[in-house]
Amino acid sequence: MDKRIVNHPILDTLADNKEISFSFNGENHKAIEGDTIASALLANGIRTLRHHEESGNPRGIYCNIGHCFECRVKIRNSETVRACLTLVEDGMKIESLTQYPTPLKGGSWHD
Repeated sequence: MDKRIVNHPILDTLADNKEISFSFNGENHKAIEGDTIASALLANGIRTLRHHEESGNPRGIYCNIGHCFECRVKIRNSETVRACLTLVEDGMKIESLTQYPTPLKGGSWHD
């Protein structure tokens, strides 16, 4: 968690917060209790949270306030949540979303 701001002039210090563990795409990481999934991933140096469903382009955190849906991740083997609004839990298994196997054809807004 080298990328975390531990002492902040307004938010004070994180030294007293409990450290917890979670996994992202099968790799184990540490977080601080009270972290959102997004802040925990950023603190662990992870910037790509998913890949665009059709193009496969990497997606990360964009607005970080719950408006854009770019930070969608999968938890509990099927539930899709916004990483910026969801608190990470001890032992949580998080997975990125990936490109669909074939490009979307017909009925899309750009056809």
